[in-house]
This record gives sequence, structure tokens and C-alpha cells, in this order.
Amino acid sequence: MDPNNDEVNDEVRVNLIEYLKPRLRQYVVVEQVLDYMDFIDNDLKERIRQNARNDGNSSAVDSLINAVVKKPHSPGWFTAFVDALKNAGLQYAANLVQQKLSEPEVEAENDSCVQLIRILVPSLVDMNTEEVCLQCYAKDLLTDADNERIKAEIQNHGARRGASELLSRIVRRPPGWFSTFCEILRVTEHPHLCELIGGSPDCGNTGSDEKPSSKTEEPTGTEAATRDSPVQYMDLSVSGDPQDDTTDLYSSNELPNSSEQTQPEVSELVAPAGGPERDEIVLRDYQMDVARPALEGKNIIICLPTGSGKTRVAVYITKKHLDSRRAEGKPRKVIILVNKVPLVEQHYSEEFLPFLKGTYRVVRVSGDSQLKISFTESVKRNDIIICTAQILENFLERSISGEDEGVKLSDLTLIVIDECHHTQKGGVYNHIMMRYLKQKFKNEKLKKAQKACEPLPQILGLTASPGVGGATKMEKAEEHILRICANLDASKIMTSNLGQYKKEPKKDTLTIEDRKEYAFQDPFGDVIKKIMHEIHVHAELSPTCELGSQNYEQWVVQTERKAEKEEDHKVRVCAEHLRQYSEGLNLSSTIRMCDAFSFLSKYHEEEIKKKTAPEAEDKIQITDTERYLFRLFRENKEELKRLAENPENENDSLTKLRTKILREFSSREKARGIIFTKTRRSAIALNQWIQENPKFADIGVKPAYVIGGGGQSVVKPMTAAEQKDVLKKFGSGEINLLIATTVAEEGLDIPDCNFVIRYGLVTNEIAMIQARGRGRAEDSSYTLVDVKNSGVVEKEVVNEFRTGMMAKAIDKIKALKQEDYDKRIKEFQVQAIMEEKVRITKNKKKDLYNEKPCNVKFSCRGCSKHVCTGEDIQIIENMHRVNVTPQFSELYIQRENTSLQERLLEYETNGVIACKQCGQPWGSMMVYRSIECPCLHVKNFVVIINGKKQKKYTKWNEVTVKFTAFDYAEHASRVAESSEEEEMD
Repeated sequence: MDPNNDEVNDEVRVNLIEYLKPRLRQYVVVEQVLDYMDFIDNDLKERIRQNARNDGNSSAVDSLINAVVKKPHSPGWFTAFVDALKNAGLQYAANLVQQKLSEPEVEAENDSCVQLIRILVPSLVDMNTEEVCLQCYAKDLLTDADNERIKAEIQNHGARRGASELLSRIVRRPPGWFSTFCEILRVTEHPHLCELIGGSPDCGNTGSDEKPSSKTEEPTGTEAATRDSPVQYMDLSVSGDPQDDTTDLYSSNELPNSSEQTQPEVSELVAPAGGPERDEIVLRDYQMDVARPALEGKNIIICLPTGSGKTRVAVYITKKHLDSRRAEGKPRKVIILVNKVPLVEQHYSEEFLPFLKGTYRVVRVSGDSQLKISFTESVKRNDIIICTAQILENFLERSISGEDEGVKLSDLTLIVIDECHHTQKGGVYNHIMMRYLKQKFKNEKLKKAQKACEPLPQILGLTASPGVGGATKMEKAEEHILRICANLDASKIMTSNLGQYKKEPKKDTLTIEDRKEYAFQDPFGDVIKKIMHEIHVHAELSPTCELGSQNYEQWVVQTERKAEKEEDHKVRVCAEHLRQYSEGLNLSSTIRMCDAFSFLSKYHEEEIKKKTAPEAEDKIQITDTERYLFRLFRENKEELKRLAENPENENDSLTKLRTKILREFSSREKARGIIFTKTRRSAIALNQWIQENPKFADIGVKPAYVIGGGGQSVVKPMTAAEQKDVLKKFGSGEINLLIATTVAEEGLDIPDCNFVIRYGLVTNEIAMIQARGRGRAEDSSYTLVDVKNSGVVEKEVVNEFRTGMMAKAIDKIKALKQEDYDKRIKEFQVQAIMEEKVRITKNKKKDLYNEKPCNVKFSCRGCSKHVCTGEDIQIIENMHRVNVTPQFSELYIQRENTSLQERLLEYETNGVIACKQCGQPWGSMMVYRSIECPCLHVKNFVVIINGKKQKKYTKWNEVTVKFTAFDYAEHASRVAESSEEEEMD
């Protein structure tokens, strides 16, 4: 066909290229050809490259072809396309579009050769890659670009990866390559491989591409033979990997949609398991490297970056562990421990169940699951149990206490500990591992005495970052990491260089304006500071730190506690109000002025409501100081409201956040991001701010917030079901902007997230790495937005330094001789066990040294009124302290509190009890088995033991008093008698 023909021939060429698209997907490598496509503009080229990175080569080929055939056509476009294919070394693709094909029989034979190589890849990658590459280059099976790429793969990822790359390149050559490749295998002394693909040790002498029919019938069997071998970590089936052109080995006319058969977890940098059923687990080279010691039965920690496939490695190790023990007829039981409820469902539904359900029984159990009641049975009946660590700890304790059968460590054969950097003092992971270490040392003694030992499970720890534990010196950083290794009884900590798979998000830091200039532009904050200064004068207080800073908050808390102890009600009440104004000041620097104003207004309304409660028979006392504080806010309320409603007073941080969000959603085709913020209140307020701003809706921003489930905050927590629902919608794209507290920083897998913003929130280096890792998609970004008084920029610099220190410390630990490593680990383990013994002894002494309840007095934290003694308090279910005496019932009023109306087991809370004199909350009204019981919260009282005021207690277990158990029968009888007397009256 004459390339310079008229428009009619152009239309024919277009139709031809469209017709050949399925085959071109196999033979065109976008990365190679784009540089030679001068007739496509640079912006479009970049979009096609981005397509290749995000969706794989096959998808990008479609985009490339669409660009080539798009009208109007420039003169000579077809010739330019063909030349580009030739210059890129894609001669066979050029032959296809020029219709310069061999005889049909030859083409069919070539397709068979491609398919054969595809099937035998797991065996062929064991070739001497450098030698074979050299010969292929010399025989023109590889271009200069091919040769350079393969060498780079060998250098960066090893010979097997280089072999994969080589095979993916030669199958794109015109017919005739197969016999040449057979000859190369023969001369490079690979007779077994030559024989495997259908030849013989002298197969090069055939001079044709024909293969003996006996061999062409065997690929399925060979594939089956290699499937169960240790060579299951090839990357060739990763159809979504932009850098992996070997995916096209798996493409064929019979499988035109093979690119769609990948795992939904594109973030996990893991090859899919051979089809939608996920019946086989395939690991990458670096994943197999870190898994290898665990496959040998050793305890290890796998330390890989977030999004690099740690969980998939754990699934693989779990399967191999169960397979090998089943083959040997040994007991097998794997438990996967996580530290957050949402992770139970995530690991179950997205990782372990899809791969293992056909072979093993998998179950998940968490705090909101009914199965936790029958956890022992769940362990007995299933092979793999995914649960929160606290559930396992509870049932380990029950087996020791004799409460019931419980669960023993000897029942388990493998424990996988997710986010294992939490295996430190005080953590539930550490409690479990302390049981393990004690039994380990006990076994050593039993072994010496030639007695039977109790079997212990293998331990596999997973983490993205062990951190440095606040260390400022390398020695302390090493010690911190070694202690974690010791706690997990790890024989090694395994890391790997991800090479081309490493995803480093683009980092940006948005700072606020100069503080002096910023203060001048913050009239709302100035009014709050003016109020705070007036309170300082009224209470005769002289703080030396900046208002609203973290140091100021600490000073206020200390001042309040000191005033409580000294019964200085004037200072105590002022300090409480100052704490709220400081929070309001922080909110105004973080979110909208109107949100800060709403918070302060609501606080004052609640305080006034407490003092004017209609439930009180006598009016609650209002002190002169309280009147002064209420009046002070009332006098400034209108001005604060006016300033809050003026959008020009928006803080600089929020302005930068808005600009960043708009830029992300405007510059990406499918933006999906997370904003991390410090408090639950700010997460909710930011979500509301975005929803109310039409600019965000115009560019398709669909926000939602996710916060923690604990009830320690005044903000109503999210239930596990609510968290799960939001995260599910975010994963599906129904929600594309998540505003979250630190609850979403760790572990939660959010594959398509392509930007992360930390808004005035920086904690430690572990959290920084975890937050960055939430950006799983290609071309992701990580942005830190400074907020006034947060100090996040300085903290981030420190965290960067500690991250580098951590990497160096891990390298130094890995460089230790094994005997030196083992010695240090054992020292830390012995030390940990001794510390545990000391702690237990102290607690026993503490328990034995019980104060008599009559020596303990409780007074109201608000007005110092005597409330009761320890003799008046009883305990329900070893948890709830109640006072059901008639005398106590005369001292409090009851108010409704809908946020506390949660159904529990045999009780429910449906109201707040408060001091009748000052309105100070004391606790909640609990209905226990149909009886109302005033339940006290110790934080609301001043505790006096033997006439001495104690520190402020926040938990009842800190009070060294053994209260009597609640006598339900006696109290129920008393209530019944009282009811009968009322009816008679």
C-alpha cells in the first residue's frame, strides 16, 4: 500500500490498526515507542505514560492507538507510526501494521512458540541470564534498548528478574526467533532448558521453529509441576505493573481480557494468584527474599514499607506452614493478630479468605462479633483465626485462671502479629509474647532435665517501621529495635530493597504566614486572648507561655489540679474555662471561626444549664466567679459571632488546605485522598466545611469523616460498623476524600488513595511513615499543612532524621554476627522477664495493701462537698462502682444524656448524675438487670485516704481499695419493699 495515498487509504489504515489492536497489545511496548512518536504532543504522551503506570501496558496501548488514529491526520502519519515501531525495536509490530506477515502456518507456529515460552517461564528464569542476554543481543534478538533494560533489571533485581525481562522482549520479535533462541540455549550450556522447550541438546541444528509434538503436549504438566515448587514468586502475571512488560507473555487472542484478572489490591505490589478465584499466591523476588527464613520455620520480623505486600507475604507463609504440617500429619493452627477492629475484616475478606478458603477454614473474631463469646470453639474448629489481640489475651488468661478451658499457646502453631512495633511494655501484644518468652525459658530448663517441653508457635511479625522509641543517638535506636526483636523472639529482622517498586510520594510542606503578621490578621483569636487575659487578672494567674500553645494547655491542667487539691474553687473554675478558651483558640487556628464559636457557645450553654437544672429541687449554687465568667462570655459573644461569620477572617492554614484540595482534584482524573487531623472535633468540622463549600462539590469532592471508637472523648465516637461503612465507600470510590484522626493511619488498606495531607498533625516517625503509606497509588503526594502553635514543621524534620536513623540502625543490626545478635536478644529477654516479675510482685503487694474502705472518702471535685466513703461503694461485675445508699440518692440530680444511651450486656446507661449543689457531673445512671444504680466515675471526685488528699485518679483500678461486691438480691428486695410501701401510701 502506498503510504502517500489519499484520505480513502487513510480510512483503510485506521480500520486496519483498529482490527489489529488485540495483537498490538501483545507486541507494542508503550514505554519504548513513545519517544519516537513526534507527531503526538508532549502532554498527551505524558497522559499515556501515566496510563501505563496506573493501568498497565495493554491499557496504554489502547490509548496510544487512539491517539495515532485520531483525526485530523497529519501528512505521513502512518509512515511515522511504522517508523516509530521500527526505531523502538518493535519490528514484528511494524510488520503487523504493514501486513508484511509470513505464511499463515508460520504465524500460527510463532503464536504456539510464544504460548510455550509463556507457560514455561517459571523454569526458564533459572538460565544464566547475562550469558544468554549477550548471545541474544549478538544474534539481533534484542535491540540496544532491550539490552540496556535487561542489564538494569539484573543489576537492580537479580538474574531471575532479568530473565523475565529478556523473555518478554524476545517473544515480540518476528517469526524465526524461536530456533535462534534454542540455539542460544544450547551454546550457553543450557541443554535441559533447550530440551524443555521442545528441542534437544543439539536443538539448534534443526534450522526451524518446529518443536517435537511430544513436547508441545507437555506444558500443562510442567506448569503443574512448577506450581508447587519454591519458584512461585515470579512477577510475570502482574498485569497492572507499569514497569513490567513481561505481562504480555500472558496475553493472547484467547485471553483478550487477561489484564482485568488482577487483584483488586493493586496497592500491594503483588502478583495476582492466577485468576479471579485467587487459588495460587505469587510473590515478587523481594517478597520471597524476606519470607524465606519464615518458610524454614524461623521466628522473624518482616519490615517492608506500607503498600509493599507484607500481608500477602503473610498469607503465603501461612499457606506453606499449613501445607507442610498437613503433609507431615502434624497439628496446625494459625492465628492472625491485629490491633484494630477494622483490620480484622480487612485481612479476612481481602487477603486470607480469598486465597485460602478452598483449602482451609478461615474465621474472623473481633470485639463486635458474637463469636468472641465462643472463641475457644472457633479456635478448635478452624485452621486460621483472625482476631484482635485482646481477645486472644483474654482467653489465654482464662485458661490459666481456670475460669474455663480458654486457649493455650500450645494450641497454636503460627502467630502472625500485624503492626508488631506495638510489642512493647504495656501493650497487649507484649502481654501475649511475655507468656511465650516465659514458656520458652521454661522449655530450656525442661530440655536440660530431659523432660517433655510444651510446644510453642512460630512467630511472624509484620511492620512498616519499628521506629526508634524517641532515641536521639544511634546506640539507643539500635537498642529500641533489638528490644522489639527480643519481645517477638525474632531470629532476624528482614528488609529488602524494593528497587523500581518503591513508591515515594511527592512531599510538600505548606507553612503559615509569619506569626506576628498572622496575629494581626486574626481578630477572632485576639478577642479570645483578651477574654483569657481578663480571666488571668481575675484569678491572679500569670502564665509565661504563649496562649493556645501546648505548653499553655499543660500549664492550665496543672493549675486546675493544684486548685482542686487546695480546694481553691475560684482558680479551679477559671482554669477550667481557660482550658476551653485555649481549645477554642486552637480550633480557630485549625478550622473555621464559626466552628470555634459554636464550640465555645455550646460549652457555656451546657454550663449554664447545669446551674439552672430544673431537676434540682433547690437551685444549684452559682458562685461569684462563675457569674463573672458567664457574663464575660456574654459580653463578647456578639463580637465573636460577627467575626466568625466574616469569611475574610479565615485562618491561613485553612486557606492553604482549600487550595491544596482544589489542586489535587483539578489535576487528577480520579483523585482520592485522606486528610489526617488531630482531634475528632476538627475531623467532623472539616468534613462539614467541605460539604458546605460549593467549589468542592463543583469538582466532584465527596467527603466523609472517620474517627475512633473509644468513648474517652466528649465527641460521640464512631461504632465499628460506621467505620467499616465509611471505609468501604472510600475503597469503592463512592467517597473520595476521607477526613480522619489517627485511627486510619495504621494498617487500613486503601488502594487507590493518591494524596495524603497531614493537617496540623505530626506525632512520631512511625505515624509519619504510616500516614505517607496511605497514598498507595502511583504518582501519589504527601503534604504537611502547618497550623499555628502546632510545631508540626519542626516535628516533621525531627521525624525525617529519626527515619534515617532507624534505617541505619536496622542495617547495623542485620550486619551483626548471628551469635552476637542472639546474645543481645537473650539479654533483653531475660531483662524483660525480670522486669515483668518485679511488676507482678509490686502489683501483688499493692493488692495486698488494701486500704479499709472506711478510711477512704470521696468529695465533689466541683464544690468539695463530702459525698461518701468507701463503705458506701459496691462493685458490679468487677468493673462498675455504684452507690445505692439512700443517703447518696439525696445528694445528686439526674439529667438526660442521649450520647450515653448505649445498650451493653446486662446493663445500660441512660442519664448523667450530678452534684445537687454545684452541678458537677459525678457519673451515670446505670440500669442493671432492671434496677437503677448510680455509677460513679472516679475522675469526678477528690479522693482522700487516711485524711490525705490523693492525686487525681482517672481510673478506678488506680485506687488501692477493695470494694464489696454488689448484692443484687438484697438490693432488689429493698427496691421491691420500697415500691410496695409507695403503693400502700
